[in-house]
Amino acid sequence: MSPDRRGHLRRDRFRRSGLAARTWPLTLGLVAALTWSGGSAPAGAGPSGTGLKGAIDTILADSRMDGGAASVVVADAATGERLYERDAGDRLMPASNTKLATSAAAMALLGPGYRFRTEVLATGRRHGPVLHGDLYLRGGGDPTTLASDYGRLATRLRESGIRRITGRLVADDTRFDTRRLGRSWAADDESSYYSAQISPLTVAPDTDYDSGTVVVEASPGAAPGDRPKVKLTPPNDYVRVDVQGGTVPAGGTDTLAVEREHGTNTIVVTGDVPVGGPTTKEWVTVWEPTGYAAAVFADALAEQGVRVTGTPRLGRPAPPGARVLATHSSMPLRELMLPFMKLSNNMHAEALTKTIGYETSGRGTWSAGLTAVDDYLRKEGVDTAKLRQADGSGLSRMNLFPADQLARLLLAVRDAPWYADWHASLPVACDPDRAVGGTLRTRMCGTPAALNARAKTGTLTGASALSGYVADAAGRELVFSIVLNNHLASSVKSIEDAIVVTLARSDTAGGTIAASLSPGPRNGHRPAPVDLECTWRKPDVC
Repeated sequence: MSPDRRGHLRRDRFRRSGLAARTWPLTLGLVAALTWSGGSAPAGAGPSGTGLKGAIDTILADSRMDGGAASVVVADAATGERLYERDAGDRLMPASNTKLATSAAAMALLGPGYRFRTEVLATGRRHGPVLHGDLYLRGGGDPTTLASDYGRLATRLRESGIRRITGRLVADDTRFDTRRLGRSWAADDESSYYSAQISPLTVAPDTDYDSGTVVVEASPGAAPGDRPKVKLTPPNDYVRVDVQGGTVPAGGTDTLAVEREHGTNTIVVTGDVPVGGPTTKEWVTVWEPTGYAAAVFADALAEQGVRVTGTPRLGRPAPPGARVLATHSSMPLRELMLPFMKLSNNMHAEALTKTIGYETSGRGTWSAGLTAVDDYLRKEGVDTAKLRQADGSGLSRMNLFPADQLARLLLAVRDAPWYADWHASLPVACDPDRAVGGTLRTRMCGTPAALNARAKTGTLTGASALSGYVADAAGRELVFSIVLNNHLASSVKSIEDAIVVTLARSDTAGGTIAASLSPGPRNGHRPAPVDLECTWRKPDVC
């Protein structure tokens, strides 16, 4: 099968998996719709009663932002003219809006046709069905490799006539350094799938390509007192399941929980599940993805009747001159951008960051990758002295971006040769297809922003962002960047939405501004302990 055909099938597989996901329709209620005529007032932070400035200032006056911080920019996409600014230079946590910088740099520095390669190599001599020496599995950084892809590599070895390897399976993960977790990533996220360890050899258990994780499904036993039944995807012996929970009579409280013990690959299932109760499904990270990939590939070799002596060895490079026996190539980057950006996949961002470092300097490190991203941003007119990027995904709370610099990037990339593919990767407001709407698929429904606004979302506790493009009522394309921080409310998404809907309903050049106030609670809100990107909660609850 040709690489292009494989990429087409993978894209279709991602889209089909999205169609099967649960979605909940959400219509953005409009508390008020006011119309002002005349041009917008000069940009600034003070309140104003007229024009675009007055409309957006009123939205940002929502009590949920009391004591919080907002950095907001709206600009004409064609000319760059600033139509609205609010503390545009203030550095705030952008959360997953960090991926705008990472993804644009990846498209520019790696190219939309870039493919990751996973290779099987050997140096030993071949005598009939016996390969003397070690077999090497070399990772190229692919965050989308499935168990079935390792299965196909094993099949190619069998088809070549190899039945026995006298040496060991050696996992070559030397393209990246050994630092597995990003700076300031939260320790209590260790087993959470959106905070998986980064290795150039890894396994994704699903077609969302959640690399470095295993899917654990725990269902009730047949009778009270039975242990819950546990299934792993992909099936493997690399992780060990310790079932401590129990089945209780029907109608009982479901308290089942699944978590990996720190520093181990022991997944502990605790709590109770009632007879006939639902299956608990969790995506859990593994400890050391290189070993996970080697174990899955070793199982695939065994299934194909290819016998390897000894247990896998990790972290050794394939010797110079090793010959390639089989290769797996990923989908091209332009296609990988869809699950990456639509579903805000952190591990894709970090693998790309280290790959950028490797391809530009020969060093697969966060430091090298972020230096190259910084250089790219500066060439695009972004003032990188006014921001700090600590990782590729935005999971780190050390990231600081002003809305002004995010808007500069959104304006600069519009003339890039890869812009159409990059623009298509942004989530689309209220498009119910998970592979199109992504993290925006339930937002701004029933408004002129629906199927119009394309933007990257971002969420951490106390940090929320939305940056992208929208056409106003007269067809004028606008760039916007909204970064909100230090709020205690569980969500300020409706404030972001109200700003974008206001832009979509207004004729910004003609001066007819139709303001939409956010429909969320304006008093009595209570702080929430956790607020993460919606696709970082499995099952996906966008």
